[in-house]
Amino acid sequence: MSAVIEVQHLHKSYGDTVAVDDVSFTVADGEIFGILGPNGAGKTTTVESIEGLRAPNRGAISVLGLDPRRDRAELTQRLGVQLQDSQLPDRLRVAEALELYSSFYRAPADWRALMDALGLAGQSKTRFGQLSGGQKQRLSIALALVGNPQVVVLDELTTGLDPQARRDTWALIEGVRDRGVTILLVTHFMEEAERLCDRVALIDAGRVVAMDTPAGLAGRVQADQRIQFLPSVPLDDALLTALPDVTSVTRRGDVVVVTGNSNALNAVTSVLARHQIVARQLRVDQASLEDAFIALTGHEPAAAQNQH
Repeated sequence: MSAVIEVQHLHKSYGDTVAVDDVSFTVADGEIFGILGPNGAGKTTTVESIEGLRAPNRGAISVLGLDPRRDRAELTQRLGVQLQDSQLPDRLRVAEALELYSSFYRAPADWRALMDALGLAGQSKTRFGQLSGGQKQRLSIALALVGNPQVVVLDELTTGLDPQARRDTWALIEGVRDRGVTILLVTHFMEEAERLCDRVALIDAGRVVAMDTPAGLAGRVQADQRIQFLPSVPLDDALLTALPDVTSVTRRGDVVVVTGNSNALNAVTSVLARHQIVARQLRVDQASLEDAFIALTGHEPAAAQNQH
């Protein structure tokens, strides 16, 4: 597939502080490409350089064959942007905002159809200041799409949303991609990246430390397998600790928690079957994108920190 975004050896510093240090990646046509990283890693500086909002010190950027700085006016017509923190005047109504923004483009989308598609028809006359967080986020996405862009940049799309609003927003983004729009998504939510992204670049301290599919990144981590189940009859832990593939057996009430290597599940289920014990409510946790994030950066994701 052809590259829609090409970033080569991007470098940006502010005085003595290096924000982005030799970042390179490409985004293919029709792809959802994620940029992940801890707070302060350089994610927003990278995408603002792609949008033409920042001038890099070194490196080359091409978006749809255009230079974001030199061809800013043309790129603005073809690139949609949802900024990390976007505000509108409190008294501006939803329909007024969409109609106003559509007037900025030479070939805009039908803003009324967009309002319907994003579930905002019921709020068409509602003032921005009266919208909920989820509704403001929907409007932000609608404004990013109203120019009929070929590429959309979404920066921290679902920060501040409740879990249901977050999932609703993910479904909207999958619908946007189904229209053929290429999406660059900046996020610190691992579940969001796993659900939406075809590939991700993991940025830490201004550098790309890994780039792969979410499953590919998770597969690089040598994390233990964790197996939880409720045995159908009382179980002697020694039955499981004797297995060479098992590293530990603990209890949470009646639930048995077993950790071990990648063959632990086969070993545990085989020994249970031999002793005619049924593993009820069986759950197996494999290495996740979050495990890869921690292993590669030494940080917990910001979303996880906020939950502690």
